[in-house]
Amino acid sequence: MCLRQVGVNRERPFGRDVIRINLNSPANLAFSALTVARLGLPARAVIGVDADAATAPELDLLREAGVDVRLVPLRRGPVFENLERPDGRHQVVHQPSDPLPVDAVPEAWRSSDGWLLAPVAAELPDEWAAAPDPAAFVAVGWQGLLRELVAGQPVGQIAPGPHPIIARADVAAISREDVDRSVRVDDLVGYLHDGAVLVVTQGDQGGIVAERVAGRARLRHYPPVPSPSVVDTTGAGDTFLAALTAARVEPRLVGGRIGPGYDLLVAAAAASLVLEGPGLDGVPDRDAVRDRMTAARQARLT
Repeated sequence: MCLRQVGVNRERPFGRDVIRINLNSPANLAFSALTVARLGLPARAVIGVDADAATAPELDLLREAGVDVRLVPLRRGPVFENLERPDGRHQVVHQPSDPLPVDAVPEAWRSSDGWLLAPVAAELPDEWAAAPDPAAFVAVGWQGLLRELVAGQPVGQIAPGPHPIIARADVAAISREDVDRSVRVDDLVGYLHDGAVLVVTQGDQGGIVAERVAGRARLRHYPPVPSPSVVDTTGAGDTFLAALTAARVEPRLVGGRIGPGYDLLVAAAAASLVLEGPGLDGVPDRDAVRDRMTAARQARLT
């Protein structure tokens, strides 16, 4: 994949503190971190890397975009291969990962306003649930907590259940493909705290938003934002959650209109744009996301 330096939109940068993104795969991390940075928010990233990943070109791209990158050496990082077949995507494990220690987070970063915990292969120990300040907003990519990696085997699927990191999440996101069809959304919401939100993404069908209120799930559907030319689906989920987190941490990104669902609109718009370019070249800036949001709103009115 050819990576090139791209312009970073620094127009009227927001003053809210850092979105923190924790993964230990630079390729996956880049979609999340670049989305946050190109939407105009400051970003810091704690990244666990093995020897091969420590020199990944994606890391330079993050630094060029203004992301403050801290590398944590690991003996092993997760390595698995995506195989696209007629019946869907299959993943084969080449190497599981060592855990990413919570004390890798610099003390000066502990008071961040927003945290995005996006594990790749269950490499975040339970202690990460207590890492963010109690007042911080925490988003979690649930998929990475549901993978079981055994070298030489297909990626195993772990059934959702109680988990300290999920219990801390203010927003948790998961694809419908990441859990068995027998798992009900109500069951998933039961693992969250009251007031938290679960987003179940369903690709070009939009998705479901489930808020836990008084122990029960309050459901609604959010519509998709169409992408007229799909080039590469890699990173769409990471981009969606990163944009959603950015809007929740800095509501001015959507004019303060979180209630009417503009946080989901900015997330869906960013995800639709990333589909239209190869790899990281598709990660959009704020102006492109605004234009796509405007087009989506107009289309819904006609």
